[in-house]
Amino acid sequence: MHISSKNINLPEILLRTFRMNFKYISKLAFSALPLALIFGRANAQATISGTQTNGSESNNVVTAVPFLLIVPDARAGAMGDAGVAVPGDVNSASINPAKLAFLDKPYGFAVSYSPWLKNLVPDINLAYLGGFYKLDDRNTLGASLRYFSLGQIQLTDINQQDLGISNPNELALDVTFARSFGKEFSLGSSLRYIYSNLTSGQFSSTGQVRGGSAVAVDIAGMYKTSTMLFDKNTILSAGANISNIGTKMSYSDGGQSYFLPTNFKLGGAGTIAIDDFNTFTLALDFNKLLVPTQPIYDSNNNIVSGKDPNRSVPAAIFGSFSDAPGGFSEELKEVGISTGFEYWYNQQFAIRGGYNYQSPQKGDIRYFTLGAGLKYNVFNIDFAYLVASTQSSPLANTLRFSLLFNFGEKKGLK
Repeated sequence: MHISSKNINLPEILLRTFRMNFKYISKLAFSALPLALIFGRANAQATISGTQTNGSESNNVVTAVPFLLIVPDARAGAMGDAGVAVPGDVNSASINPAKLAFLDKPYGFAVSYSPWLKNLVPDINLAYLGGFYKLDDRNTLGASLRYFSLGQIQLTDINQQDLGISNPNELALDVTFARSFGKEFSLGSSLRYIYSNLTSGQFSSTGQVRGGSAVAVDIAGMYKTSTMLFDKNTILSAGANISNIGTKMSYSDGGQSYFLPTNFKLGGAGTIAIDDFNTFTLALDFNKLLVPTQPIYDSNNNIVSGKDPNRSVPAAIFGSFSDAPGGFSEELKEVGISTGFEYWYNQQFAIRGGYNYQSPQKGDIRYFTLGAGLKYNVFNIDFAYLVASTQSSPLANTLRFSLLFNFGEKKGLK
């Protein structure tokens, strides 16, 4: 792991206490950003060389717990991570909580799993468990648990003495409520508790470092309408979700606090019934992080371009549209694009594909996705495969799996 900085004093926990064996270096790189935020002093601009846990390269839009930006659902994963406006399923809360209100079964649950970033390290994984229960025709409750494990890391001191095994991990626990307002519009919200344990209770020069925790909410909406397109029955939909609006996260008492990855996702989708057996959906999403863009500093730590990132969460959200040092052109680079398609035959077998793009200057996530789905009775299985633009990408050959179960008779909205 290489860290370059300007006027940053790293404590002894990095300089003297830890020395990782070579095979663990790449794993530590995934947590390099939050570790640097923990141990570095935030009085200067820093650049971290490495990969964040959501697979992006580090850039000047930095947050804690980037694992929350990973879409755990294999269905959306196969569509280039697009899906904020795609017809919902059990995993809808992970991308747009409002979609739960339009589910037509009384209850269900799902399990998703991905061996994440396996091109670099074999034992990192993301697991997701979610479920829903319809209180009535309009109101739906949901709950989910997202767990991200960085596997095992062997710690040694400067003299190569064994300090034990570390098991860094992060999790998010959600409770969701969604309500429909007729057959076309719904709103949803999730309350989220987040815990990030990357430091295993070690000490730095400023005292003990602990796991960070935060509370956040998602606010989402969904609109859909039936129409005719090319003389075929079509459902057009639009969705939006502002996720991870919450408290800042700190890893030590009295230490610096850091923004959660508040993200604005806006998209549309069209589902056309070609005939009684064939259905086709096309989706397009736009994403933008609603956190401060780091400014440019001079040698005296004065801001020469951009805005001061040390501000409140509401100020950061509204200011995120106009704080990039490069102006409007740089703001446009912070918008990611996801697009995908889904084809169903007889509502039993699905084929999916998609593409995800993020500017090379703003994370450099670029990949194609493929996937398939099978539905039988109450049971669904979805599979996604990620084809990165280059085989050197840490996301290359990533797999995602989802198992979904829906129970009870269909319910129609009144």
